[in-house]
Amino acid sequence: MVLGKVKSLTISFDCLNDSNVPVYSSGDTVSGRVSLEVTGEIRVKSLKIHARGHAKVRWTESRNAGSNTAYTQNYTEEVEYFNHKDILIGHERDDDNSEEGLHTIHSGRHEYAFSFELPQTPLATSFEGRHGSVRYWVKAELHRPWFLPVKLKKEFTVFEHIDINTPSLLSPQAGTKEKTLCCWFCTSGPISLSAKIERKGYTPGESIQIFAEIENCSSRVVVPKAAIYQTQAFYAKGKMKEVKQLVANLRGESLSSGKTETWNGKQLKIPPVSPSILDCSIIRVEYSLMVYVDIPGAMDLFLNLPLVIGTIPLHPFGSRTSSVSSQCSMNMNWLGLTLPERPEAPPSYAEVVTEEQRQSSLAPLGACDDFERALPGPLFAYIQEFRFLPPPLYSEIDPNPDQSTDDRPSCPSR
Repeated sequence: MVLGKVKSLTISFDCLNDSNVPVYSSGDTVSGRVSLEVTGEIRVKSLKIHARGHAKVRWTESRNAGSNTAYTQNYTEEVEYFNHKDILIGHERDDDNSEEGLHTIHSGRHEYAFSFELPQTPLATSFEGRHGSVRYWVKAELHRPWFLPVKLKKEFTVFEHIDINTPSLLSPQAGTKEKTLCCWFCTSGPISLSAKIERKGYTPGESIQIFAEIENCSSRVVVPKAAIYQTQAFYAKGKMKEVKQLVANLRGESLSSGKTETWNGKQLKIPPVSPSILDCSIIRVEYSLMVYVDIPGAMDLFLNLPLVIGTIPLHPFGSRTSSVSSQCSMNMNWLGLTLPERPEAPPSYAEVVTEEQRQSSLAPLGACDDFERALPGPLFAYIQEFRFLPPPLYSEIDPNPDQSTDDRPSCPSR
């Protein structure tokens, strides 16, 4: 009898999306097929699948134990998220070559379905880093008597979703810093930096609008810049290994002494990057926006604004309430950086509204369709347009430009 041969062994997933890419989340059911194509007839002990998900870190460090002795210290750690095994054909034992319990597979292509459920507990997002990774895979093993096993492994992607439509990720980020340069016994004026962004959470492909003001009262020419950094942190045996990578950056105009530059929503686009990993005990992936002033011959002046890169983008309508409150809070924080501690009290209602205007405002509104006609277009379109308006800088809003005063000290060169 002529023995048949295994022509191919493949694994395919029943994808849940239109792109035919196997992407899952915690609690999802992973299903697919193991395809076996043979020429002739073969005898098989078993066809098994083994599905596993784990995070693993590994790095080495050189140590000196004396003047002439050195050794290498290994740091490894692993976290297992799930471990699933199933038998599609045959039985569990594969350690003998007996002819008992064999299954005959005829020539042609055969498919065997598999299915398992991912744990409901949070899973770490798939990730490939410098000193560690988070991987999920399915392995198929075909066992035959007197032959080495045929094995095939195929990975799939898991996203632990981060919804940026949450109050903590919709909150604005802002800060201010100042630096005075000294050279021996000479001291120049300060360099000041104030920056804000409208929220903390973003998704890849979005652009971060940066609102900043840079004032150079020093004697040097400085350059304002901004950059997004990814920080990978790996933990093992009580030690931590950190890797920082530049993701995207931009450069402003050079500022000579006594000059000021304002960024009124300068955009920095987020490229396709891995989402933040915040819940894994041995791997952590974080992001930050650094707005800084490049000072030649001195340490840079910088602000670090934390970011979270999520997977569920900003909802254009459902998160409007949170966004409005966050935007209002952001404007108040930004005003707090520039307004004096005791601002002038606003005028009373009677001083700005006449009695005739007050009476006309109390007139009853007409029907609902009259109210809609009063809006510049449909209500939904109006809300959508307002939703994407950037918050103005305080310096853009000045109802009395001739009477305004600036309590901040001016540059000596002005």
